[in-house]
Amino acid sequence: MKILGISAHYHDSAAALVVDGMPVCAVQEERLSRRKNDAGFPVGAVEWCLEHSGLEPAELDAVVFYERSMLKFERVLTSTLRAFPQSWRAFPHAIKNTLGEKVWVRGIVASHLGVPRDRILFTDHHASHAAAAFLTAPTRRAAILTADGVGEWATLTAGSGERRTDGGTTIRLRREIRFPHSLGLLYSTFTAYLGFKVNEDEYKVMGLAAYGVPTMLDLVRKIVRRRADGSFALVPEYFEFQTTAAASYSSKFVDLFGPPRGPYDPIVLDSPDGRRFADCAASVQRVVEDILVDIASRLRRETGLSDLCFGGGVALNGVANARILAEAGFDRVFVPSAPGDAGCALGAALYADRIYFKNPDRDVPDHPFWGPAVDADHLARVAREDSQAVEELDEAPLLERIADELAADRIVGWMDGACEFGPRALGHRSILAAPHAPKMRDRLNRDIKRREEFRPFAPVVTREAADRFFDLPPGGARLARYMSGVFPVRPEWRARLGAVTHIDGSARVQILDRDMEPRLHALLEMYGRRTGIPVLLNTSLNVAGEPIATRALEGYMTYRRCGIDILVAGRTLVSKRATGAAESLKESGAWSSNSVAASTAG
Repeated sequence: MKILGISAHYHDSAAALVVDGMPVCAVQEERLSRRKNDAGFPVGAVEWCLEHSGLEPAELDAVVFYERSMLKFERVLTSTLRAFPQSWRAFPHAIKNTLGEKVWVRGIVASHLGVPRDRILFTDHHASHAAAAFLTAPTRRAAILTADGVGEWATLTAGSGERRTDGGTTIRLRREIRFPHSLGLLYSTFTAYLGFKVNEDEYKVMGLAAYGVPTMLDLVRKIVRRRADGSFALVPEYFEFQTTAAASYSSKFVDLFGPPRGPYDPIVLDSPDGRRFADCAASVQRVVEDILVDIASRLRRETGLSDLCFGGGVALNGVANARILAEAGFDRVFVPSAPGDAGCALGAALYADRIYFKNPDRDVPDHPFWGPAVDADHLARVAREDSQAVEELDEAPLLERIADELAADRIVGWMDGACEFGPRALGHRSILAAPHAPKMRDRLNRDIKRREEFRPFAPVVTREAADRFFDLPPGGARLARYMSGVFPVRPEWRARLGAVTHIDGSARVQILDRDMEPRLHALLEMYGRRTGIPVLLNTSLNVAGEPIATRALEGYMTYRRCGIDILVAGRTLVSKRATGAAESLKESGAWSSNSVAASTAG
């Protein structure tokens, strides 16, 4: 069977294709449209998936949308009516925003693809999250936990899954917490209060939390109350997301926590306001962790299962994930590379294949590389037209050269094979650098990524050497496979890993198995032979506010616009050692990245 999964219309749209029970490809729309968190119908992603697989829309057996749009409309309508008259201003906006493409999904899919309407199916939002987490994990039986802002009505679900020996698959979500009570919306409310973008910058709150002290725990617990059954409830008078789209927190929230930060106000960490914001971030982070650990612990006791599959946007919180692994009693915690809404495109397709059509279970390849591949020849052509130095090297000399450049504190853009599915660069669209000195972190934040100074960078380390540098609990290497856990850097290595050690001594580490990414693994080993430390700083190949680079030209534009020293794709190495006419242009002051656009136009 050929099944296309689609997520769209809220944030981070994506498409994924499953053929005969196996993922073939998956990509977020933003990677192709170049609009960060693109929420539109994923026309580009759908077209790429079909083109990549050589399929016509008529050959699809099913197209599966990741949630039930009419049920979501019911929730929006019911919630705004319940909040009347406080919601009277929001009601027209909510109805206008929800009607049209967000409700009539079947017609939109049919018009875009020309497939019969009876081939267009729907899954529950959290069932898509559950399938993305469970059906891609190397486990046969597992507890399942999903948590996000909100799906149709559910904001958190708990249950279990089994891939049976007879080839059948079962996913049962037995309990749920419903809107407006939501850990995702609680965290997003603090994201907005701290001046960051909702559904985009929640990870900044997690990074800022390490600079603070959780001095406001009692205040946060005042607005999110625990129940006897282990669940929780938000206290409505402190929130406004139920009544208006203009704000997520109320004046009573501000009375409790003080004036909010403006989105363009700098965070000065040694100022009173800077400390207050950091303490606020630390407090909500701790409360969310505590609630998740309690819920996961209860799920472990109820199911008796030793593995947990965790999906939904909340599963991007690596600090909470590490605590769940350490404290909830599970031997292993699996978080997919795309636990948020983009991953629901793959989850919806897999759910339809295994549950709706009852096709036999199949083991899914344990990697995140499902997107468009980089064209090294295209990179070489563009770079030569722009008068850059281009070299074509065999594999061993190339890796030796890059290891030497990294050891000399040069910054390398690294493009290799198919791009990652999900929000993190995991070795195919990365910026790599030496991890040793804090000045490298500062240089990357200031000159390369152009982002806040408090933002940490992640290390990537070989599986064989991980325990030497990082204090990992049992199962930690698995959680860190997709950079989904934050763990302590061993104290004796923190000074020598200053660029990737956060202020609290932790790191969101990626532990790399040779079988997942052999080229990067070989590079780490070579770098280790030069420095004694097979660890590199690994961050995404983009600048702040842009999607991660997908194709060669996007990687090249990023390289030309910031202080990356070398760009690699396949056997092609590009460096900023201009010669001839280009050198004259540089000396005359006429050097400009606009030449890239000119050289590739038309």
